[in-house]
Amino acid sequence: MGASPATPDEHRRSTYIGIAATIVGSIGFSGKPIVIKLAYVHGVDVMTVLALRMLFALPFFLAMALLAGRAPVALTRRDWLNVLGLGFIGYYVGSYLDLAGLQYISASLGRLILYLYPTLVLLLGAVWLKQRVTRRHLVSLALSYGGIVLVFRSEFAVTGPTHETLIGAALVFGSAVTYAVYLIAGTRMIHKVGSMRFTAYASIAATVFVLATFLGTHGASQLVVPAPVYGLTLVLAIFSTVLPLWLMAEGLKRIGANQVSLVACIGPVATIGLAHVFLGEPVTAVQLGGAGLVLCGIVIISLKPRAARA
Repeated sequence: MGASPATPDEHRRSTYIGIAATIVGSIGFSGKPIVIKLAYVHGVDVMTVLALRMLFALPFFLAMALLAGRAPVALTRRDWLNVLGLGFIGYYVGSYLDLAGLQYISASLGRLILYLYPTLVLLLGAVWLKQRVTRRHLVSLALSYGGIVLVFRSEFAVTGPTHETLIGAALVFGSAVTYAVYLIAGTRMIHKVGSMRFTAYASIAATVFVLATFLGTHGASQLVVPAPVYGLTLVLAIFSTVLPLWLMAEGLKRIGANQVSLVACIGPVATIGLAHVFLGEPVTAVQLGGAGLVLCGIVIISLKPRAARA
């Protein structure tokens, strides 16, 4: 006999758990730029922070792969090459660009720029997959990028219109592009092997790429860093990488992708608050207004149109 359907109370409890998991996971991801900037204070470079982060996270990625078990279908050589390529693009190149950009811009601006990835998925889908762009999508794009312009003005008011700010923004925007490419190109593989299994495989592949690059450019001796850096990168690996990945996956399972994307809008707001508390970054009305526009744009693009729901 099959499993009995969930009762209304069970369904409600599962929904609450999914929402809570998404909120905590989003806040965990939101703390990433703060922890990275605190590590930079100790004089370490981008590649060192990235290598330590992936090294500390590797045992958890391996455990994730073991818990996920074998893929439901045998992976071909081309499938494995796709996993390697997507891990390289999404978790190596994307992470490096994000960390590099945070050397030049505030954690708040960096998180907002990175959060533009849903709009980039829309634009890339229109170019590559010939998906139709609706008026609702155009409104979303206008709000999101208008909000980023406002936050840029706020950033320049504090630091001045320096070329470093433009470089940092370009690097983080490049990270958002790589993540959008990863999502679009990885959809088929995710459906084929499952989200947890695919995330584990791609993360392990990225870890190999990162460590190989670090050993080739720095050498193992450069892993000797000030003690606080070990603590910060351990926090980065566990509480801003592994646990959020698991919590967001749990949220997806319980409440679905659209609800997760809406609840996760708390992320950039959490980053602004955490950056103010731990880094002393100012919070201005213009910055909050720009963040609000970005989040409104993401909400609009995440909501299904009424016809589609019907």
